[in-house]
Amino acid sequence: MLYLTLRHYEYTCAVAQHGSLSAAAQALNVSQPALSTALARIEDHLGQALFVRRRGTPLSLTPQGRDFAKAAQKLLQQASRLETPDGASPVVQNLVIGCFSDLAPFVLAPALRELRQAFPDLTVTTKTLGFAQLISGLLQGEIDLAVTYDLGLDAGFTRRVIDNRAPLALLTPDHELARHSSLSLAQLAREPLVLSQEGLSVQHMLALFKSLGLTPRISHRAASLEVLRSLAANGEGVGISYSAPPITQSYDGKAIVNIPIRDSCALEPVIITSHGAPKPDSVLARALDILSKTLRPEPPGAGLRPSADE
Repeated sequence: MLYLTLRHYEYTCAVAQHGSLSAAAQALNVSQPALSTALARIEDHLGQALFVRRRGTPLSLTPQGRDFAKAAQKLLQQASRLETPDGASPVVQNLVIGCFSDLAPFVLAPALRELRQAFPDLTVTTKTLGFAQLISGLLQGEIDLAVTYDLGLDAGFTRRVIDNRAPLALLTPDHELARHSSLSLAQLAREPLVLSQEGLSVQHMLALFKSLGLTPRISHRAASLEVLRSLAANGEGVGISYSAPPITQSYDGKAIVNIPIRDSCALEPVIITSHGAPKPDSVLARALDILSKTLRPEPPGAGLRPSADE
C-alpha cells in the first residue's frame, strides 16, 4: 500500500511554489499547523529533507526536494488528465507570468491588463526575477511564461521575439561622449564602465567587447538598474543598459543622458518564452499570442494621423 497520497504531493508542490507554509496553506485552504505536520511526515517517510528551513527566510528546496517536487508535479498533472473526460487537458486556474527585473516596469502592467481581460476567470500572478531564477522557475513549472532577454536558454525553450533592443550608454551631460548621437563599443572600451551585477548580463556584455577584440574596464557592478543609473549620473563611469527608461534624471535628481550603442552585434532580442511548446488552443498558447501582440512595440510613426497634404 502506498503511504503518500496525491494530497501529500499537492502539499509539497504548493510549498515549493509559494516558498512559505502560510502562503501554501492559504492557497490549499488548510491550516498552517496541519500543513507543517503533513510535510514533516512526508520527509520522515522519505528519510530526507525536502526543504531548507532558516528563520526569517523563505523555504527553499534541497536538491532532493527539487527532484521530488518536479516528479510530484508531473504526477499531479497526469492524475488531472485521468480525471478529465475524454483525456482532455485539465482546466487551467492559475497563470504565472515571470519577467526579468529590468523589463518589468515596461511590460508587466500591460501584460496583466490584457491577460485579465482575456481570461476573467483565471488567476494571473507575476514573478519579477533575475535570469537564473526565471530559467529555474520555467524548468520547475513554477512559471508558465516569461518576458526576458534571450540569454541562458537552450533549445528546449519556445521563443517568441517581440523586440530587438540596442543597448544604451548612460552618461552625464558634460561627458565628452555626450555630444554624439550614437556610440560604438570601441569608444566605450576606453571608459570606466558601470554594468549590472547580474551574472548572465555581465557575461553577455563582456562577450560583446571580446568579439570585437576589446577589453573593457569595469568600475562598478550595480545591484539594480536605478543604482546603475545613479552611479552613471554621478560620474562614476559610463553605464550600459538595455532597459534604461527615457527620462533625464536619476533617483537622486542628477541629470543623465541615454545614447544608443550602434554596433549591430549588440542588438538583443526581447522574447516571451515557455519551457516546451504550449499545446495548440490551450490557455498557455492563447496567452502567448496575446502577449506577443500586446508587448510588441509599435513601428515608428504608427498611430500618427496623416496631414491634410497627404
